[in-house]
Amino acid sequence: MPLYEIETNAHIMIGWAESEEQARAQAQEHYPEEDVLRINRRPRDLWVISKALLGFPEREARCDTARDCLARAQGDKVHAIRLYMRETGADLQQAQRAVETNMSLGW
Repeated sequence: MPLYEIETNAHIMIGWAESEEQARAQAQEHYPEEDVLRINRRPRDLWVISKALLGFPEREARCDTARDCLARAQGDKVHAIRLYMRETGADLQQAQRAVETNMSLGW
C-alpha cells in the first residue's frame, strides 16, 4: 500500500492509502474543517525527516569543552554557559547552544 503525504491548512499527515482519493478522504474524515492543500505519493514506503533540516544537532556536536564546563558547574546550566563563554570566547547564544546540546546528549 502506498504512503501518502497530505498537507492541510494546519497539518501534514503521513499515511497509507490505496489511492490519492482514499488519502484525501482520510484527511477530510479526521480534519473536516480543513482544506487539503497538497497530496503527494511518497516514492518509498518510509517517511524520512532530516534532523539537520529541523535543526537538531548532529551526534558529532558533542563538545568536550562544554561537557567539562557542565561537570565543573555541577550541572548548573547558567554557570556552565558562563564558563564556556570565558574559556572559548563564544557569545551567549553560541555558548548556550553548546551547553544545551551537550546536556541533551547526556553529560
